[in-house]
Amino acid sequence: MKRINLFYLAALLATVILPLSCKDNFLDTKPLDKISSDATWADGPLSQAFVFNVYSFLGYGGFEEQALAAISDEAMFTHAGRNINTFMEGSESPGSLSWMSPTYEWNTMYLAIRQANIALENLPKATFTDTDLRDRLLGEAHFLRAYYYHQLLRYYGGVPLVDKAYGLNEDYSIARSTFEECVNFIVADLDNATTLLDGKAETAGRASKLSAMALKARVLLYAASDLHDAATAQSKSSLLAGYSDIALVAYTGGDRNARWQAAQNAAKAVLDAGAGYKLDLTEPVTAEEGEKNYNSIAMGGQSAVGDPAAAVELILQRTHTAEFTQEDNWPLGGIHYGINNGPNGYHNWAGNTPIQQLVDDYEMMDGSKFDWNNSAQKAAPYENRDPRFYATILFDGSDWKPRPSDVAGLDPVNQVQTGYYDDGSGGLLNGIDTRESSVENWNGSRTHYYTRKFIDADPGLPDNQSNAQTIPWPFIRYTEMVLIYAEASIELGQEGEARNWLNKIRFRAGMPAINDSGDALKARLRNERRVELAYEEHRYHDGRRWMMGDVLGRGVKAINVTATLKPGKSALVPYRHDTSVYDYAYTVYDNTENETRIWNDKMYYRPISRDEVKRNTKLVQNPGYE
Repeated sequence: MKRINLFYLAALLATVILPLSCKDNFLDTKPLDKISSDATWADGPLSQAFVFNVYSFLGYGGFEEQALAAISDEAMFTHAGRNINTFMEGSESPGSLSWMSPTYEWNTMYLAIRQANIALENLPKATFTDTDLRDRLLGEAHFLRAYYYHQLLRYYGGVPLVDKAYGLNEDYSIARSTFEECVNFIVADLDNATTLLDGKAETAGRASKLSAMALKARVLLYAASDLHDAATAQSKSSLLAGYSDIALVAYTGGDRNARWQAAQNAAKAVLDAGAGYKLDLTEPVTAEEGEKNYNSIAMGGQSAVGDPAAAVELILQRTHTAEFTQEDNWPLGGIHYGINNGPNGYHNWAGNTPIQQLVDDYEMMDGSKFDWNNSAQKAAPYENRDPRFYATILFDGSDWKPRPSDVAGLDPVNQVQTGYYDDGSGGLLNGIDTRESSVENWNGSRTHYYTRKFIDADPGLPDNQSNAQTIPWPFIRYTEMVLIYAEASIELGQEGEARNWLNKIRFRAGMPAINDSGDALKARLRNERRVELAYEEHRYHDGRRWMMGDVLGRGVKAINVTATLKPGKSALVPYRHDTSVYDYAYTVYDNTENETRIWNDKMYYRPISRDEVKRNTKLVQNPGYE
């Protein structure tokens, strides 16, 4: 059966009653411009359409203009006035909320949960005859309710658990459940989804047995982590130590080792049932192949310049095809991630630019740490780095796509220009991708880096404007399961098992095997998650569950790149990056133009809005926001 456009149905089916047409014979006892609830659940396609509407609350994943990376130590949002600084400077309060994506906002998620509850209440008594479809839709509804609760759980801690669709004139006041109760509820939903979706054909963009198993592994990983173990969290934070309702945000008892075992078992079940991309290697690939492998994964196997086989990496994806959804405010459809984040010398908007701390955390090709105190590395900081660096970040001198026609004359070799270059007459030429660019001077990067990952390198999409991308967003991918399994293995003392799986990831990227142990192995695992999952909306959560607030709040570092002519050399016109003509200098500095980042332990959780607490007086506020 042909799938129905998801956003079209979202608009039509939000209340189960669908306006169809305007009729004059209004005295008919049965409205002819409505489809009743009974009719919806008597018809398989209409029931499927309703569940498709529940999917619509997934939004665009990380392809929104403002990325979750910008409220972590991955990125800085370039444009002022977007209310991101309210969070990053620690001034968010219940009455003054910071920017928040709808994909985890309280009211939006509860609206999504209500829609899932309607489906879960009605599908068991649905009268259409296709029982296989009914079971599939039930499984999807269980998965989606679990997913939306998991979103709330990792931002707010324990939340009210609502398992029915409230009607009019009911008492909506309900207390927050404990963190443990929420985990148990979500896991039960996912176990139901796993059973109901067993044997059902996998369809891109829809929940499957494997995605239900994978989300369970993620939820159990969070449940085992430092922030959600009361004894550990309170020993690391005086704020949490003084919070009288700690059970709302952490386990107060039980065997933490058993929680790690549950996470490991859940991840291993996915590893055994699924298949990752090129994770069977016994030695590192070449640097060139490592970069291509990582790019192919980021493209979901859909770019003309990648490997289609990489699509196997995706367990749950946000599709961007004509059959599902298109970004409705762009006439050509698709997702304009390139416009949002690419260089201003391509008429792009430089939205979520990498900060220096992320750049510095990419290892050298031999597996050693990059070090600014190493004179050779300081003189050429972008050489000989982890291939994933080149697939994630655009830096001064990066080769990139063909320039737009009005800029091509300034840069015929298609290299990113984020520095300032000796013009041969005692002055400096502003790179055309700086904020002082002669092309556009309002939308350049403040860190002198740009995002490369998730932007299609196909030269047929030259300027990221004339065509929209159709690559998928990776809600869950196979390598995340590998990293969950490795982390749990470390915590359980199975270091050899952890190293084995981490090396599988590293070999695919062209990086050497590791042999760390103890705290060094744990640090390596955390850095591996950082670079492998960069810009995939994990770092914000990882830094908090690991209780690394001092790292997340360390401020924004940026780079200043200058080039001076070597003796006897003349300036290149037009300019191009050339180490035989110029000496390049790299200076790291603090950037506080948009925000002065700090850390306060209340930032481990988001506040529940003042209006929500007024509506539901049984709610207890999160620590630090009382």
